[in-house]
Amino acid sequence: MPSFEFPDLPSQFRQLLGQCRDLYVSSGELAAREHAHLLPDSGEKFIQLMDDLHQALAVKVFVTVCEADRRWSKNEKFLAEVLIFHLWSQWLTEDQLRETLQTMSARAMELKWYALVRPFDQIAPLRNRISDLETIVVRLANLIARADGPIRPTEAARIKTIQDELRVHLRAIPIDEPSEHAEAERAGAQAIEKIYSTADELPAIRKARQQHDDAAKTGGLVKTEAGRAAAETPAEKPPEERLADALAELDKLIGLDGIKQEVHTLANFLKVQKKRAEAGLPNTNLSLHMVFGGNPGTGKTTVARIVGNIFGAMGVLKRGHLIETDRSGMVAEYAGQTGPKSNKKIDEALDGVLFIDEAYTLIASDGEDPFGHEAVQTLLKRMEDDRERLVIILAGYPVEMAMLLRSNPGLSSRFSRQLDFVDYTPLELAGIFGLMCGKNLYQISARTRGKLMLGFTWLYERRDRHFGNGRTVRNLFEDAIRWQANRIASIVDLSVEQLSTLETDDIHFKRVPDEEFAKLDDPALRFHLTCPACEHGKDAPMKFLGESVKCPKCEHRFVANWGEVARDAGAPADGAGAEESGGADFAGDAEA
Repeated sequence: MPSFEFPDLPSQFRQLLGQCRDLYVSSGELAAREHAHLLPDSGEKFIQLMDDLHQALAVKVFVTVCEADRRWSKNEKFLAEVLIFHLWSQWLTEDQLRETLQTMSARAMELKWYALVRPFDQIAPLRNRISDLETIVVRLANLIARADGPIRPTEAARIKTIQDELRVHLRAIPIDEPSEHAEAERAGAQAIEKIYSTADELPAIRKARQQHDDAAKTGGLVKTEAGRAAAETPAEKPPEERLADALAELDKLIGLDGIKQEVHTLANFLKVQKKRAEAGLPNTNLSLHMVFGGNPGTGKTTVARIVGNIFGAMGVLKRGHLIETDRSGMVAEYAGQTGPKSNKKIDEALDGVLFIDEAYTLIASDGEDPFGHEAVQTLLKRMEDDRERLVIILAGYPVEMAMLLRSNPGLSSRFSRQLDFVDYTPLELAGIFGLMCGKNLYQISARTRGKLMLGFTWLYERRDRHFGNGRTVRNLFEDAIRWQANRIASIVDLSVEQLSTLETDDIHFKRVPDEEFAKLDDPALRFHLTCPACEHGKDAPMKFLGESVKCPKCEHRFVANWGEVARDAGAPADGAGAEESGGADFAGDAEA
C-alpha cells in the first residue's frame, strides 16, 4: 500500500465518498416524497439520478485536483482505486485502472459543476443541505490534494476554483411567500425537468459503466466477495432482524427515555399477542393510533418512522413505511376538494403510518372550519374502513393537541395512546451536536465543548414553547462548519487536523450574550461529570471535557464527553480555591 503522511487518509476518503452518496440519495428520497407530483418520472428514477450525480461529482472533484500538476502519482492512483471501488464495488487490474484514469480525465472536464449540484439549488427542501454538500466537496478536494503531502500552489488554486464554483451556484434563495405558491410550484417543475436533462451531461459515468459491463463480460474485472455482495440486490432481512434493528435504532437516540420505554412496552405487548394467537388464545384489541405531544425538534418524526419499521417487522402492517403530511396535505381551499385530497394522502399511507404534523391546525381554533372538519371526518372513516392497514400518528404542541382531541369525540376515543416528548436537556443537546460531529468527522476541543455547554444551558433555562431542541443543534452545527470554512479557506497548506477541527470561534449562539462565554476564561468554571457505571459525580475543570477519566469510586474509565455546567459555575464553592473546588476526584489524561 502506498505510504501516506496520514495513514488514515484513504479511510477518510472512503468515508467522505460514502457521506456524499448518502447525502445525494437521501436528498433524492426527500424530493421524491415531498415533490412527487412534480417529477416527470417515478420517484425511484429520480433517486437513481441523484445517485448518478453523486458519482459524477466525485469523479469531477477527483480529476480536477489530480490534474493540477499534470501527472498522477502513486498515491493518487491508489485513491483512484478507492474511488472506482466506491462507484462499482470492483477492484480493477493495473492496466484497466490506467485506461479508466485516461477516460475519466478526458471526460470529467466535460461535466458542468452546476449540472451536478443543481438539485440543491432548485429544490426547496434540499437548500438546507447546501452546507453539508459544501463541506463534503471541500474536504474531498483537500484530502485528494494531500495524497502526496503538503498541498502545492497549483492544487490550492484548483481547490479555490471548486469553492468559487460552489459559492456561485449554491447561492441562498429566499423561500417563496404563500401568495406565490402556485408560481413557485411551476418554477419547481421546470427546475426538476432541467435536473432530469442533466442525465445527458454524465458521459464519464455512462462511459465508465459501459467499460465496467464490457470488462465483466470478458472476466477482466477482479471482483471481491464484498464487491459481489454489493453488486447483488440485497435480500430483505428476516422480520426478527428488522425488529432488532428498529429497536436498536430507537435505543441509540439521545434522551427520550420515557418514549423508548413506551415503544418497547408496545412492542412487547404485540409480541405476546402474536404468541397468544399462535396458541389459539383470543387477542386483546388495542388501538395503535397515537398522539405525539411535544415542542418542535424533539424527535417526533424520527420516532414515528421507527414505530412504522417496528410494526412492519412484526407484521402488524404490511410495509410499515411513513407518510408525512400536515393540514396543507389534507385540507383543500375549495368546496368539494378536501375529501378527495385527504383520501389521496391516506391511500399513500395504506399498510404504513400516516404522520400528521401540527395536527391541531386541521380544525381552526374558533371551530368555524367546514373544510377542516371534513378532513377529520374523512380521516375517522378511513381509520375504521382500513383499520387493519393503517396507523395514524397526530403530532403537535401538547396543549393544542389536547384541545383538538376534546373537539371531536371520535378523535378522543381512537387516540387513547399519548406520548409526551419533553425538551432535550443541555447535556442531551450537546450529545446531539457530538453525534453530528462524529458523523461528519469533526473534532472539538475541551474549550469548544465548554462553550457549547454554556450556550445550550443558557438557551435551555430561558426556553419557551418555540424552543428548537434538535433543530437548534442542527442549525448551530451547520453554521459552525460554514464559519470553519471561512476561517481556513485562505490557508494553502491545510492539514487533515485543520479540516477536521471546529474551534471555539466557529461556534456562534446568536441569542446568547457574549458575557456568558467570558466564563470560559474563569479558572473557577466547573462542569459536573458523572460516572456511567456507578453514577458517582464530581465538579471538574473544563480541561476534562472530552478526555478519558477514571472514576475514583469504582475505578471505571470512561470518556467525559460532556458535563453539566455546575450550579455556581464561575464561583468557587464555600470560598475554596479553584483547584480545591473540583476535579481532584477524577484522574484523567487531561490532568497535568
